[in-house]
Amino acid sequence: MNNSAPSPSPLQKTLAWAVHIFTASGMVAGFMAILAINEKDWREAMFWLILCLIIDGIDGTFARMFKVKEVLPFMDGKTMDFVVDIATYAIIPAYFFHEADLVAESWKLPCTALILLVSVIYYGKDGMVSGDNYFIGFPVLWNLVVFYLVFVFQASETTNLVLIVVFSILHFIPIKFAYPSRGARFRIPTLLFSVLFFVVMIAITYLYPERNGLLTFGAWLCGLYFGMLAVYNTVLERKL
Repeated sequence: MNNSAPSPSPLQKTLAWAVHIFTASGMVAGFMAILAINEKDWREAMFWLILCLIIDGIDGTFARMFKVKEVLPFMDGKTMDFVVDIATYAIIPAYFFHEADLVAESWKLPCTALILLVSVIYYGKDGMVSGDNYFIGFPVLWNLVVFYLVFVFQASETTNLVLIVVFSILHFIPIKFAYPSRGARFRIPTLLFSVLFFVVMIAITYLYPERNGLLTFGAWLCGLYFGMLAVYNTVLERKL
C-alpha cells in the first residue's frame, strides 16, 4: 500500500513557480526605483517602491493559496523574501535618502550608513517577529520613513537627522509593532488603516509636488494609529 502523497500536477508547479517569480519581481521594481532616483524623479521612484510594498504584501497570500511550499519543497520562498526585502526596504530607500538632500551634505553618508547597518543587524537578531506575530522593535521600513520625510513632513535638515537617529534606535527597543495581516489584536481596524494608508500614499505621491491638506492629515492619522497601537501592545504585554 502506497501512502505517499501524489506528485504535484504541471499546473500546480506552474502556479507555484509563478508565485516565486512574482516575489522576485519586487527586485525588478526596486531596480526601477534606483533608475528613477538617479534621475531625481522622487515621484516615480516612490511609485516603484509602493509597487514593491504591494508585491510583498500579497505574495504570501498567493504562496499559501497555491501551497507553494508543498509543491516546490526545494525552494525557500522566505529566503527569497528576505533578499528582496533588504533591498527594497533598506538599501534602495537608503540610496533615496542619500540623493534627496534631506540632511546637510556632511551628514548624508553617516545617516545612510546608519540606516544600512541597523537594518542588517535587525534582520540578524533572534526574535525579530514574536510568537504572536508582532515585529519586535521598529521593523525595517525605511521606504516608509523616506516617504514621510520627502512627501509628508518636509521638515528641516536637523529634524530629518534626528528622526533618522530615532528610528535607528527604535529598531532595538522592545516595542511590539503590528504585522497588519497577522496581528491578533484590533486586526480589522489595523487592516482598514493599512488600506487607507496605501490609498493615501498613492494619492500623495501622484499629486507630488503639490500638497493636499486632507491627504496629509490622512498620512499623519495612519502613522499615529500604528504608533499608538505599538505602544498599547507593548504596555499590555508587560501587564499580562
